[in-house]
Amino acid sequence: MSEAKIISGTAVAKSIREELRNEVAAMAKGFAPGLRIVQVGGREDSNVYIRMKIKAATEIGIDAVHVQLPRSITELELLDKINDLNDDPRVHGIIVQMPLDSEASIDSHRITDAVSPEKDVDGLHTVNEGRLAIGDLGGFLPCTPWGCLELIRRTGVEIAGARAVVLGRSKIVGTPAAELLKWANATVTVCHSKTRNLEEITRSADILVVGIGVAEMVKGSWIKPGAVVIDCGINVKLDSTKASGSRLVGDVDYEQARLVAGHITPVPGGVGPMTVAMLMKNTVTSASRSLERLSRTLWSLQPLAVKLQRPVPSDIEIARAQKPKDIAVLAKEIGLEPREVSLYGNKKAKISLSVLDRLKENEVGNYVVVAGMTPTPLGEGKTTTLMGLVQALGAHKRRNTMAALRQPSQGPTFGIKGGAAGGGYSQVIPMEEFNLHLTGDIHAVSAANNLLAAQLDTRIFHENTQKDKALYDRLVPKVKGQRKFSAIQLRRLKKLGINKTDPDSLTEEEYGAFARLDIDPNTIMWERVVDINDRYLRSVTVGQSPTEKGISRSTSFSISVASEIMAVLALSRCLEDMKLRLADMVVAFSKSGQPVTADDLGVTGALAVLLKDALEPNLMQSLEGTPVLVHAGPFANIAHGCNSIIADEIGLKLVGKDGFVCTEAGFGSDIGMEKFCNIKCRTSGRKPNAMVLVATVRAIKMHGGGAPVTAGAPLNKQYTEENLELVEKGLPNLLQHISNGKAFGMPVVVCINAHGADTLAEHELVKKAALQAGAFAAVVSTHWADGGAGALELAEAVIKASSLENQFRLLYELELPLVEKMNKIATTMYGAGQVKLSSSAEEKVKRLTEAGFGNLPICMSKVSGSFTGDAKIKGAPRDFTLDIEDVYVSAGAGFVVAMCGEVTKMPGLPTRPAIYDIDLNTETGQIEGLF
Repeated sequence: MSEAKIISGTAVAKSIREELRNEVAAMAKGFAPGLRIVQVGGREDSNVYIRMKIKAATEIGIDAVHVQLPRSITELELLDKINDLNDDPRVHGIIVQMPLDSEASIDSHRITDAVSPEKDVDGLHTVNEGRLAIGDLGGFLPCTPWGCLELIRRTGVEIAGARAVVLGRSKIVGTPAAELLKWANATVTVCHSKTRNLEEITRSADILVVGIGVAEMVKGSWIKPGAVVIDCGINVKLDSTKASGSRLVGDVDYEQARLVAGHITPVPGGVGPMTVAMLMKNTVTSASRSLERLSRTLWSLQPLAVKLQRPVPSDIEIARAQKPKDIAVLAKEIGLEPREVSLYGNKKAKISLSVLDRLKENEVGNYVVVAGMTPTPLGEGKTTTLMGLVQALGAHKRRNTMAALRQPSQGPTFGIKGGAAGGGYSQVIPMEEFNLHLTGDIHAVSAANNLLAAQLDTRIFHENTQKDKALYDRLVPKVKGQRKFSAIQLRRLKKLGINKTDPDSLTEEEYGAFARLDIDPNTIMWERVVDINDRYLRSVTVGQSPTEKGISRSTSFSISVASEIMAVLALSRCLEDMKLRLADMVVAFSKSGQPVTADDLGVTGALAVLLKDALEPNLMQSLEGTPVLVHAGPFANIAHGCNSIIADEIGLKLVGKDGFVCTEAGFGSDIGMEKFCNIKCRTSGRKPNAMVLVATVRAIKMHGGGAPVTAGAPLNKQYTEENLELVEKGLPNLLQHISNGKAFGMPVVVCINAHGADTLAEHELVKKAALQAGAFAAVVSTHWADGGAGALELAEAVIKASSLENQFRLLYELELPLVEKMNKIATTMYGAGQVKLSSSAEEKVKRLTEAGFGNLPICMSKVSGSFTGDAKIKGAPRDFTLDIEDVYVSAGAGFVVAMCGEVTKMPGLPTRPAIYDIDLNTETGQIEGLF
């Protein structure tokens, strides 16, 4: 009888490695499969296996790293390390080398199950074992049994219908080998130490897999003639003929078996090399899946179904009726890695800025800004329209779409306007989370702002109560007999031209120059803030306590979102940029006319620490389960009125080339959209593809001479009945806003946000006028009542407008003098004839120009209810004079603010604020009365 054919695992493994090397070489440039081999301790037998795996991985092109941990490591520390590897997008496969050579007791099963099933290239996780048990072979298969199956297939022997016997039931070899053979349609018997008539059973096997752990236990008489024998054992046997005094043998008596079997694996050179090869195959498979996810252009987004009701319930009732997705699920759907998401409960999260590094090579999506016409006090549904648009694009048109919104202030929420989550069936959920604290960003801004205010007044106090040397000694104190400058103090020395690092080497004159900022209290521009409407803080006196020794001054509070720090947060591009902007914030001028900055006050680093987490955007979702980024909240009539650059950048990278990021600009296009373009886009370098202009028949009628619209009061019948004459008269306001969008080169899509009292004739009149004025499209949208389905025509118009060649342009060049830039904005955006500065404003323009701030863009602070500086003047007046009452610099934010007329930075509560209706149900724990 002829001898058995030898199944060379070495040759098969070499062939597999060659295939894998070609597969890795074909992967995207700069991408490499990542394998991490975790070892506790340093057992030499383990080191041999690890070196073998690393050698094979390196030959294939896998980035394999040996993660060697000390024997002293605890179970919790090891679990933390594995979790870090689970979250690392560069790692596609994780092996924990057994046994664990640790001093402490460590549960090895807990450790193997801590490895993510998606990176468990050993195939030992309970999830992967379970998938194999039920015939789901899409997980990672255990390497040794999979290698055995591959060797059997290479013999050409048909597995389907064959009788297979597996000798051994270990978790690593026997049990999974039996499962693999079963799902390959063999009839499988598993034998173990308690099996009776063992020889009789093995002699019936067409395929015999042996992993019993006993040297040469299976004799030739146990084997059916012509059978395939796979020997998984490896044992050391004494052999005096060998130089080492021993040799390796399997669980099968090879010399006897080769005379009976048809095919047999040798030991060594059989199953062993296959284990490593299949480990490499699992790693490359995992990397391929990761690469496929990275290159996938369409998100795996599962929209939430909406059950529309009539009449439309209240906003909070609608929000409560919809169960949001777990935010971790949404994050995964849109391509975020676990380590890039910090969960705040299960409905909101922060996104790490590291995502921008990971996606830096990605193409960006279409950029759409949603603005409005000059609004009534009720608002025209700009945020509602934006949410309807993103729901239509994302949930219905199946485009990767991200909404990017500002975080609302608690001032309007508890005042008269209410929240800013949108409304009806187009809103952010949970709306209570959105409208209240969210993740605490506004509180962080408030704390940072007020820390700077405290340091400012404290510095004035100490300079007024101490002589130069005493002040210097306190600013640079001796600690354990030595003193040194802090990093921020060294920056101040450099600014002063003092090139010294030894605190004791300064001259008397240098002591004074370093220690004294010599702030002129009359020039202080920095105010304390609080995030509520409080009219009694509009003018206050600080320093009244006897402990302040009579050093008091008049000042005021602003609402938190009016803080320059909020604008800095919104305009920063990274942590370093934020820190530089914070350092540059000018809080006052010295008596000699020099600007005094936050860096001069030594507070930059402390501010950055308070704002570190606040710089990360917040992830929420729409009513239909599409993603929403919520970040920063500068008021538009006071500051620049846009969400953050960072949120937009993350969104643009995540949605990809064919996706959409839809963001909003506060109030009318003359206010928020103008600053979005001239300040935000100038800073970010992004060019919006299209502008959506939100209009209502109600607002158009008001600008046509309709009765005043007052929050909380019933609408005049002019607004509830058809009145084409009023619409005709009010159209110039809408047309000016269309002109504003076109001035920046953007295609303008007019969205008529439909209300129940509107008529078809009114809509047609508005659409006709908009198109004649040069709008790209004019559509009626019912998203408030119908959700995304009601904004499908709007979505289609936005898709078409965004496909046009981008012709975006800025309104003015920075080299223009400050007053000319103000004139350019006023004449183009408002229809004014000219601007007129008060004598105080003229003096401040001169001072700012001389101080080097003349090349900054302008942030016009103006009433929102009119193109003019007077909210009572409606319509679209022409050639009026716009009065500029005050000018100041926000150097950190990077713009000069021009105050037009009476604009308060601290709103007040009305006679009947929303607080009367807001309550907490102590039985259910639910918030009631928000809108």
